[in-house]
Amino acid sequence: MQAFFRFIVGLALASTVAPSFAGTYPDRPVRLIVPYAVGQGTDIAARYVAEELGKVLGQPIVVDNRPGAGGNVGTQIAARSTADGYTLLIGTNATHAANAYLFLQPGFDPQADFQPVAMVGVLPLVFVTAPANPVNGIADLVRSARAQPGKLNIAISTTTCRVAFELFRQRADATLFPVDYKGSAQALTAVLSGQVDYMVDTIASLRGPVQSGQVKALGVTSAQATRLLPGVKSVAEQGVEGYELVGWTVLYAPKGLPPDTSRILAAAVQKTLSQKSMQDKLLELGIEPVDKSGPALDSFVASEKEKWGRLIRDAGLKPG
Repeated sequence: MQAFFRFIVGLALASTVAPSFAGTYPDRPVRLIVPYAVGQGTDIAARYVAEELGKVLGQPIVVDNRPGAGGNVGTQIAARSTADGYTLLIGTNATHAANAYLFLQPGFDPQADFQPVAMVGVLPLVFVTAPANPVNGIADLVRSARAQPGKLNIAISTTTCRVAFELFRQRADATLFPVDYKGSAQALTAVLSGQVDYMVDTIASLRGPVQSGQVKALGVTSAQATRLLPGVKSVAEQGVEGYELVGWTVLYAPKGLPPDTSRILAAAVQKTLSQKSMQDKLLELGIEPVDKSGPALDSFVASEKEKWGRLIRDAGLKPG
């Protein structure tokens, strides 16, 4: 009789415990939407992260490229997906901060439709000039710009570069004239040929020319110096108080992701980024790995959206 009783109790316990294990996340492949084209910087980084993250989670992470409208097409698709952890998105400062102010109808709300899960990394920019320019740092640049208001110019190739310049203009109280170019290569050519005095762009775009001596690095746009460009101080460290403007990449899920799933994903990303091989690969791509999740990440993305919106409005950039 006692043996029979123990058997019945055992069945009851099994019936309550088994489902929780059977439903452990993830139990099938996960789709990772990348809202940019194959071969673009964000796509390359996403694929490296996806491969290693899949190993940590024990399930394949399948990259699904959905480019278009500055990242809005793929982000819309992710926003309309089920919040079960099986569709994720690589979001950026463009999709989740700037685009809300650059597009009249982006097709999603970055805060109402998404929740950030874990940061992948940040992409600082760098101010550069020609080697022959006597300006050797940010303090020199500020003094020179103040002494010649509006006479010095700076090459701008993307919205991110324009926002970095706008924040510099405000924080340093130094006026330079922005000159727009269609891409980093054209902007660099303009600096090398003497058509413009300065340039600001991502370290990923300018690290090669800096290391080869084609241009001279004046200061990076992260709050502190970065491993991406050793030996170069940040703009803030050179006297422009409160200056910080970086691109960033964050893993997002549709709003409503179960808390347990969010914690599993955040821990898996943290483990993935802690691997030296992954850190080295991201640094090679111009991304500095950053471990951030939970309330700290929520606060970061909310403040970034406000910052980018304010700077875009101040720069006079109109939504289209």
